[in-house]
Amino acid sequence: MNGRLHYASERIEPAWVVSRLKPHVSMRFKDVFKGVPFGSVPPFVLRDRPSTAADLEWFMQRYPLKMDGTTKGRLSTQLNAYRDNQAQIEAIHSVEYTPPLLGGFRDGEAPMGYQCRAADLFRKTGRLLLLDDVGLGKTVSALAAISDGWGLPAAVVVQPHLSAQWVVQYIERFTHLRAVEIKDRNPRPMQVADIYVFRYSNIAAWVDMIEPMGLRTVIFDEIQELRHGEATEKGRAAASICSMVENRLGLSATPIYNYGSEIFNVVEYIAPGALGSWPEFITNWCVSHGTHWIVKDPEALGAFLQEEGITLRRTNDHAEVAATLPGLSKTVIEVDWDDGAVQTDRELQVKLAQRVLGGSFHERGIAARELNMLMRHETGVAKARSVAAYVRTLVESGEPVLVGAWHREVYNILLERLADLNPMMFTGSESTAAKKKASQAFIEGDTNVMLMSLRSGAGIDGLQTRAAHVVYAELDWSPQVHVQFTGRLHRHGQTRPVTAHFLHVNGGSDPAIMAALGLKASQSHGILNPFGGASEATPVNETRIRQLAKSILGETAAEGENS
Repeated sequence: MNGRLHYASERIEPAWVVSRLKPHVSMRFKDVFKGVPFGSVPPFVLRDRPSTAADLEWFMQRYPLKMDGTTKGRLSTQLNAYRDNQAQIEAIHSVEYTPPLLGGFRDGEAPMGYQCRAADLFRKTGRLLLLDDVGLGKTVSALAAISDGWGLPAAVVVQPHLSAQWVVQYIERFTHLRAVEIKDRNPRPMQVADIYVFRYSNIAAWVDMIEPMGLRTVIFDEIQELRHGEATEKGRAAASICSMVENRLGLSATPIYNYGSEIFNVVEYIAPGALGSWPEFITNWCVSHGTHWIVKDPEALGAFLQEEGITLRRTNDHAEVAATLPGLSKTVIEVDWDDGAVQTDRELQVKLAQRVLGGSFHERGIAARELNMLMRHETGVAKARSVAAYVRTLVESGEPVLVGAWHREVYNILLERLADLNPMMFTGSESTAAKKKASQAFIEGDTNVMLMSLRSGAGIDGLQTRAAHVVYAELDWSPQVHVQFTGRLHRHGQTRPVTAHFLHVNGGSDPAIMAALGLKASQSHGILNPFGGASEATPVNETRIRQLAKSILGETAAEGENS
């Protein structure tokens, strides 16, 4: 024998202990189980999970290990559990699969086939990160899983402005379930209900009341809110809730806003330990990039998560979905830079760019933030009048328009230039009531222009019944922000093809942003769409702000030569 395998059931957390390995077997073992620290020696401790049992069995086909009867029995049990789980997952993913008829929906309302497929997968595994495209009805999929009483009572955790919408437009509209919206931070015994709707902003205050409620399921809407993990108060509260329930479901079309390593924290809430510990995750999946970690092979990680039944992702191109949605087209249009709208402080730009490229670590960080804000603001202002003219053309042709922007001065220019069109505002500055009023005015036809922050409006529904044109007045560093923003209109309920208009200028931050999106697109595309044809993450030699700084210095040098 090459060593010994023992099932240590007496540990606080039962584990597999591998000991007495011969030196060459130990080396091979660490090659297979990458989470084992380099340079360590037996005994090695592995978590007791069905997938670990499958890996151990595979390893022992070449290097048999001695086991006692208890260990053999546990190994067999976990192997059977793993095989049964994989068989169920494979069956649900199969084209021939027929989703079950799930009860509990009101007359006239019913989940679609692909939504039942997601609900069934969640019910089979008790854990799922549902990553369907914006507008494909992740909320309905979630309700389909529990509408007949399975997994109740449940907690739903949402962004603050969506709590009432979840109760009225989703739970009460689609199901017969009793829902309670919890708006405050004053914990107290609650009336008996099927679903308790919390907000990310108040869950920390209610943690001690979760266990008495007897919750069995938690659903995190827009789970990217937890991408920073337990470093935040809401992250710690969410982890505590997860430890008390049997079933965990996360909903998001965009769980990765920046670097692919953010997916670790998101997955940890849904399937704790599925990616190992943080050191194991970065050893197995990541490469260092400055102060961040990026996933070196997003496709492989995405495939692993799907094959393990942890994630499920359907896009608008998916066979079950494509027939139910209108088309989507994108147009990229260069507009004029308005020199009269901005006063370019070229000297300050050059100083910041030089610090970004050659300053100390502390100086580089401060300069990068200042340069980013300065250039994006200047770029947005410089093209705002051209954007307003473009929007006016669409409106005068009879098309309501959703406009995405970011900076307050850009909004002000758009409001001034489009004042006669009575534009509505939905940004980070308005109250929940004001946002609701604005969206209602747009939906009901009281205005043809909605100005919305690029990172606002998550979960908002109904705009697609009115408009089919999205205009980007400003660009975001993250491609997933664009995907989600376009999804405000390109979703179920839309009856016309949707067009996303990307307006950019040949100057300022736009060229750098468009170039820098390559890294983030590859990270998110590979993990979300592992079989979509993307290759490894785009190699990164410069950060986005370093690229911006170099372009500024290059432009300054060119101006000097031409003067």
